Amino acid sequence: MFNTDQGSQFTSQLFLVPLQERQVAISMDSKGRALDNIFVERFWRTLKYKHVYLRAYSDGLSLLKGLTEYIQFYNYERKHQSLGYQTPAQWYVESWTCYI
Repeated sequence: MFNTDQGSQFTSQLFLVPLQERQVAISMDSKGRALDNIFVERFWRTLKYKHVYLRAYSDGLSLLKGLTEYIQFYNYERKHQSLGYQTPAQWYVESWTCYI
């Protein structure tokens, strides 16, 4: 399943055809519904303002390395107030251990 908003980049045939050829289910949020995917929207905002906009990457490989490092930091080191000052990884493990 690939979920997006209805931006023109996601509704173009250039984007959709490769997904359809691989039989990937496509889901699109309702038009004008930014809150449909608020957690991901907030993550992208944080990533841009706390990392991307503060750096000038010289090439795509440097960008990939920087994003990988930041996502590792975000998930395993950065404590989140909304998760009771746990990292997302800590919260996830704690949340799912009761089902095992």
